[in-house]
Amino acid sequence: MFVTLGEEIMLLSLDDGSGKARERMTAGWVVAGAFLLDLALAGRITAEDGRLRVVDAAPTGVPLLDGRLAAVAAWTEGRRTAKVAAWVTKDQSTAVRAAIDSLRERGLVTEERHRLLGLFPVRRYPEADGSVERELRARLTAAVLDGAEPDERTTGLIALLHGARLHRLAFPDLRRRQVEPRMAAIAEGQWAGEAVRQAIRTMQAAMVAVATTTAIAASSG
Repeated sequence: MFVTLGEEIMLLSLDDGSGKARERMTAGWVVAGAFLLDLALAGRITAEDGRLRVVDAAPTGVPLLDGRLAAVAAWTEGRRTAKVAAWVTKDQSTAVRAAIDSLRERGLVTEERHRLLGLFPVRRYPEADGSVERELRARLTAAVLDGAEPDERTTGLIALLHGARLHRLAFPDLRRRQVEPRMAAIAEGQWAGEAVRQAIRTMQAAMVAVATTTAIAASSG
């Protein structure tokens, strides 16, 4: 089963038992950025100097990515400056919903509906099939803790998690200092091609820009 980077971030964020998303806001930005990275890996977009451009609108064959590609193409059309950070900010909630819907449709999570205080509707997505997440965590463990050489997609995933400081989603039982140096080394992209390194750097910069803007807005509110 092919699982996109955005879905992998979502699987790491969702608590297996309660189905509640951890680090919800930051994870949302990273899910949106992860979809862009998957499209960059597929040769459909470029993300250079913080700007987003569709270079090939042909379908990838992955419905989830094709939906995101169509959305990016519609948003960038006619824009003189299509900033990656602006797209990530705009798309985070939609990207999260798309990732969750795909996970649910494929039976990896299930949906539960509750009412908070008997009034406010709340949705949770506990794990239904843990096989994909177990493989994902095993791959992260091999690369970060065991020193295995990661492929380009795993490199990108680790770089996004590191750039957004979401180390605990990948390694909840370990302290940051136990995994951060290795994740930082992988994030440098020494095992990735130049196009992937450029895309990774752009996504990391977008995460920082969005986080900074959000923090400033919160402090001035």
